[in-house]
Amino acid sequence: MKKLLITRQLPEANLAAARARFDVTVRDTAVGLTMVEAAQALADYDAILPTLGDQFTAEAFIGDLRCKVLANFGVGYNHIDVEAARMADVLVSNTPNVVTDATADIGLTLILSVCRRAGEGERMVRADQWTGWGPTQMLGTHVTGKTVGIVGMGRIGQAVARRCHYGFEMPVKFYNRSPKTVDFPAEQVESLTALMGACNIIVVTVPGGGENTHMIDAAALAAMKPTGIFVNIARGDVVDEAALIAALQAGQIAGAGLDVFEHEPHVPDAFRALENVVLLPHLGTAALEIREAMGQMALDNVIAWEEGRPLPQAV
Repeated sequence: MKKLLITRQLPEANLAAARARFDVTVRDTAVGLTMVEAAQALADYDAILPTLGDQFTAEAFIGDLRCKVLANFGVGYNHIDVEAARMADVLVSNTPNVVTDATADIGLTLILSVCRRAGEGERMVRADQWTGWGPTQMLGTHVTGKTVGIVGMGRIGQAVARRCHYGFEMPVKFYNRSPKTVDFPAEQVESLTALMGACNIIVVTVPGGGENTHMIDAAALAAMKPTGIFVNIARGDVVDEAALIAALQAGQIAGAGLDVFEHEPHVPDAFRALENVVLLPHLGTAALEIREAMGQMALDNVIAWEEGRPLPQAV
């Protein structure tokens, strides 16, 4: 049996399916592989099922490698140097499509939570500080009819936009580096700055890493309306966190909702100190049926490699 390393605990259904076919090792930790550990894994295993936080950098692919496939658990793969993998004859796959709706749902969760100040209200109730309903208590932002701006109109961006347009009658604008046609009313704008300034709510859904690193910087945030709401469900490194903190502290924008952070699991204390920020622990795909589907898709790619077939979700 081929040796398969699964770098993080997966749902039991996925582990059972993997063990029925491979000699499986599962790491019992929530901490990702370091570069040194990733290099050793590439030398010791025939196949690896990695995920976010595992450091498959270019240095990890140096030397005599046994591994022939990295079947990533997750749609984002900026923790894998794909070019270095290709040069080392290691195939790479990911798990698109199955994560789209679940991640978009978290985008809407954050939009509503920030606009309607749900985090503040929940903390008030838990602290027994609520004194009763009042006409001007906890006034937030009405979501229906507001203009939403999508940064990156891929699968997830489109899913967020559809929910906003059809569910909340929100005009949709978007910025995408290449021309994009969608099957619902949406206006593509020519620059990120133009989008940031034209919308009431900004939702970021681009892939992480590369040229997208710190795409949302001080200049982009400065273009937003002072009543603007910023939401990130992409990757933490897409946002310059220091610039976002400064914008929030100065009241330059009204609030933010974040499901991802630049150096997870570290969350800057400054974010926790701000009442107008909703913080989630990377819940984008955190539903059992979604995680099981992701695990099976990753495993299907390993099986395809073992059988000599092209990877169904090769990147």
